[in-house]
Amino acid sequence: MPAPNAAKKVRDPRNGLRTSATLATVFTLLGHTVFGFEQSWATVGVALATGYASALLFEWVDAWACGGVPNFMGGGARKLIDFLLPAHMTSITLSFLLYTYTELWITAFTVALSLGAKHVLRVRQRGRLQHFMNPSNFGVAITFALFQWSSVLPWSFTTNLSGAADWIVPLVIVGLGTRLNLLFTSRLPTIAAWLLSFTAIGAFRAWMLGSPWAAEMVTLTGIPMVLFTFYMITDPQTSPSAPKSQLLYGSSIAVAYAVLLVLQVQYTMFYSVALVCGLRGLYLGASNLWATLSERKTSPVGVLQSSTAA
Repeated sequence: MPAPNAAKKVRDPRNGLRTSATLATVFTLLGHTVFGFEQSWATVGVALATGYASALLFEWVDAWACGGVPNFMGGGARKLIDFLLPAHMTSITLSFLLYTYTELWITAFTVALSLGAKHVLRVRQRGRLQHFMNPSNFGVAITFALFQWSSVLPWSFTTNLSGAADWIVPLVIVGLGTRLNLLFTSRLPTIAAWLLSFTAIGAFRAWMLGSPWAAEMVTLTGIPMVLFTFYMITDPQTSPSAPKSQLLYGSSIAVAYAVLLVLQVQYTMFYSVALVCGLRGLYLGASNLWATLSERKTSPVGVLQSSTAA
């Protein structure tokens, strides 16, 4: 029996990333061998090679510019593997989200863009610079805007599945995603806010248009939307952690989704997250600037400068 004052065991946050990367890898392997992914194996190879190379290069350049040591150095193979896990997650996700026909350079471009954005689009949070755009979502959104012939194939995930398997696979993904967010990311409020807001807006749209409510909700049953709900919008690095902020974040994505849907914007779910993450980044940046200006005004040096100017 543990002592009354024994410290509570804290889960290593890296375990959540390791779990996510493992699930994404297993999903990709099953997709190409069982489910019926329409992308080639070459897409996976190009995405991973570009991701690893880009992550190492960008980190080295960032460390050199700041006069520091790259995060992948000084800890042996384990540290290198842990460093590459985010790049692995982004790369392998893009390998099955994005369909670029035979133009594999577009896949490489998207992966490099996604990982590069992590070093450019940053704001200071909790004392350190942190990227605010979801990497894979940002890369896909930009690629769709620049190369409108590229696409995501919603049906490609389960081309070879039928019958009970069409239900079992999404349910397994939901179960694993719920466990991941419950144990590691603590983003269940984000999921709840997104789903409840999406359902409420869908019900309102059905009432206004006279369409069946089930038709408005059927989008949620597809594997792309399941992955979007449990694995993309819950990225702990680019979503708020406070429960109230999570509720606002999740519901904002649903509102942005609804507005873009009315405007007949294609690939609505990717653009909705990009829009909300971008606005959140601007808000955080403006808050940091305001705090800095306020601190200067109240500091002895700032008061002295103001007096001298007067």
